[in-house]
Amino acid sequence: VQLVESGGGLVQPGGSLRLSCAASGFTFSRYGMSWYRQAPGKERELVAYISRTGGSTNYGDTVKGRFTISRDNDKNTVYLQMNSLKPEDTAVYYCSRGMGDYWGQGTQLTVSS
Repeated sequence: VQLVESGGGLVQPGGSLRLSCAASGFTFSRYGMSWYRQAPGKERELVAYISRTGGSTNYGDTVKGRFTISRDNDKNTVYLQMNSLKPEDTAVYYCSRGMGDYWGQGTQLTVSS
């Protein structure tokens, strides 16, 4: 199983960014996928989850209405569209198979002016 995140970077408050997670080594369409994040000194927290088909999604309370998780089963990729970014969104973002089954290496998002 391999999960490779990309798309992180430095964004100004109020800005947008899309993270991608390319999956390989398993049958992608058979698994729900999730995004987590971990800020310095804090525990890793669930950001968003998407079901195998994409028909069901769930979000953490702090990102509801601002973030959107989606997936492309033909490309074995899961995405996280992040809008209206805030400094408190600064964290390392991790892609996960299921909810913590396997993890990617993470991608850093910094929201700062």
